[in-house]
Amino acid sequence: MSAIYILWLRELKRYTRSRVQLVASLGQPMLYLLVLGFGLGPVFKRAGNGSYLQFVAPGVIGMTILFSSVFSGLGLLWDRQFGFLKETLVAPVSRLQIMIGRTLGGATVAILQGLLVAVICFLAGFRPVNLALAPLAIVFMVLIAIVFAALGVAIGSSLQDMQGFQLIMNFLVLPIYFLSGALFPLDGLGKILSLVTSLDPLSYGVDGMRAVLLNLTHFGAAIDVIVLAIVGSILLVIGAWRFSKIEI
Repeated sequence: MSAIYILWLRELKRYTRSRVQLVASLGQPMLYLLVLGFGLGPVFKRAGNGSYLQFVAPGVIGMTILFSSVFSGLGLLWDRQFGFLKETLVAPVSRLQIMIGRTLGGATVAILQGLLVAVICFLAGFRPVNLALAPLAIVFMVLIAIVFAALGVAIGSSLQDMQGFQLIMNFLVLPIYFLSGALFPLDGLGKILSLVTSLDPLSYGVDGMRAVLLNLTHFGAAIDVIVLAIVGSILLVIGAWRFSKIEI
């Protein structure tokens, strides 16, 4: 357990000690929140859907957690390049503990970033429908972070260098975000698009946060929790298996 704690603490300290990373991690969420939230607000309101800022805020929080957790897993590539991964793997610690420590560390950092963005959303004008249920949103934030931190570890364990990073970004992470319903309602979509969005794990995370924060849901909060828990468990197993196959 000490190895898991140390690796978790390393990820946390690396994030909190880097002020540049702390500020930069908030740039993209603020862009989506302020530009889209206020820019598309009048259009969304004229369509009879209420405040777009209210609608998009949970999606922006989900986006923040998605990017942070996946990139923390891809940090394996940096550790491989600079030799830290080799030193970790030759230590008298099981690879499963190393993988769990890294995954939990990345997930914790992603949750912290999500909470910071949640505060920014509140300052920008976002208001939960029921404040008593607002803490339940953290449950969905944790589930999203674990799912995509495990995915990041699985991908980072499979890549050999940084050349595949941009491909992962363009053909996996961005589609996951844009197809999650973070920016548009999932109701009334065509059959093909509805099927694709239902296969996107982030769809259930964003939908779950909207359920507890805005009392709006497409799949149902219980379904959201079940799907995220199942997908997270599967990706943790895959991530552990891929990490056990790493060769330095």
